[in-house]
Amino acid sequence: MDRDKLTRLLKYVILMLFITFSALYFSEASGYFEYKNRKKTVMTNEQIKQFEKDVSEGKNVDLKDYLDINNRNYQNKISKTGLAISSSSEKVIQKIIEETFKVLSKFMGE
Repeated sequence: MDRDKLTRLLKYVILMLFITFSALYFSEASGYFEYKNRKKTVMTNEQIKQFEKDVSEGKNVDLKDYLDINNRNYQNKISKTGLAISSSSEKVIQKIIEETFKVLSKFMGE
């Protein structure tokens, strides 16, 4: 790549980083994240009040009715492959450690 293309690419990358930083900065400064967290807290408080009201009225309560649980599955092919590699390497390392201690225990005379 010649110098002009590299310079333009660098300017583009810096511009994109600046725009991303500005968006995150202004969203934090405007209180967007605090608003989202406050909204979750208010919803939880309302669910607690509803639960207490239903218990005091003697209704049949189920925890699933009051909790908003999002069980998202974030697995993809890459994470599954990484988990498989990690699990298999763990087994290999575990066997190596066990065999090493067996050999060391023989040297110690146990």
